[in-house]
Amino acid sequence: MTIKITKLKALINDIPLPIRLFLGKALLFFVVWKIIYGVFLYDSKVLDHPLTIHVGEATVKLLNIATPMSGFTSKREIKTSTYFGKVSQEEASLIYHKGKEVIYIVDRCNGLELIVLYIGFIVCMPSKFWRKVLYVIIGVIILDITNILRCSGLIFLHENYHGYFEFAHHYLAKASIYTATFIIWMVYSRNINFKNEAIQIR
Repeated sequence: MTIKITKLKALINDIPLPIRLFLGKALLFFVVWKIIYGVFLYDSKVLDHPLTIHVGEATVKLLNIATPMSGFTSKREIKTSTYFGKVSQEEASLIYHKGKEVIYIVDRCNGLELIVLYIGFIVCMPSKFWRKVLYVIIGVIILDITNILRCSGLIFLHENYHGYFEFAHHYLAKASIYTATFIIWMVYSRNINFKNEAIQIR
């Protein structure tokens, strides 16, 4: 056991100090967010409620305007679902097509968690203040649009190519938004200076 701890310490010490500081700040940011969200924000829905409604309404507008289909509406309702035999109720943005329920967007699918994770990465990386502000604003907008496109694509598949829906829902749709986040991080990280140590990401 002592040998393993020693090896772990040696491995950690091999990581450059600026990188360790960044990882430490990122971890602290994540822990603080989880505490604030769990204690103050989860039950109040002060962030989740408006964001989920926005994603639902924007998805409906995009489908009605940009696709051959029309007649989509969005409504915030209590959704009852059964998962592994356990019945639960939660508020969700239900998407209807000509009065028929298509899918529903719950709070955990509104992109909030990923947006906070993205912001935390930007805040913890060493860079000029206004560059951080710029990338936070642009990144949040891009991620929001990507999530709306993701939801719209899933509904389009559900209505026209239902056989592909489950695969897209569990894999492709999630991969798209994670890829968008990673690309923005990559662009932001170019020429970042960790206390005079230039980090080039090519």
